[in-house]
Amino acid sequence: MALIEEHEGTAAHWVFGYGSLIWNPGFAYVSAHLGLLRGAHRSLSIISHHHRGTVERPGLVFGLTRGGSCRGMAFEVAPADWPAVRAYLEEREQVTSVYRDVMRPVTLADGRRVAALAFVVDESHDQFAGLLSPEQQLAMVRNGVGISGRNIDYVVNTARHLAQLGIRDHALMALVAQLEALEAEGQAA
Repeated sequence: MALIEEHEGTAAHWVFGYGSLIWNPGFAYVSAHLGLLRGAHRSLSIISHHHRGTVERPGLVFGLTRGGSCRGMAFEVAPADWPAVRAYLEEREQVTSVYRDVMRPVTLADGRRVAALAFVVDESHDQFAGLLSPEQQLAMVRNGVGISGRNIDYVVNTARHLAQLGIRDHALMALVAQLEALEAEGQAA
């Protein structure tokens, strides 16, 4: 099956979102579809010194890490919009070059396969946290605040949008339940 989709006679471009791109893409797109990327999984494994934390109080953001698969959103971008979208994504996602931007096959919910731009973690980068315990994740997410806001909001928004799309991530939902309980305790105090 071909990995190129046509849009008005020219090749469309695709972007795979698995974290905040799902609920805040920030770019123009023609359509959005549930999609499955094989060979990498969503993990809260990138230390954030910019968007959701600082060097002094780092946060955690999602990355695509080797192995498994990941359900997310595939955004179709019109050819005319691609240069601006590509430049926007480069600026947004590659602040510290912790990701490798790669083309990966993504299977859409309707069975079509497309080649999509995906941002996978560079596991040799010093901001790759690797596998953290739930307690370590909880501590970092609770304390992280960066130029894009609180780390808690980023994690909770991502979890809520995944749930709305029917994407189950049990470890993420357990983390969110802890975060929300601690937030409620803090507000009650």
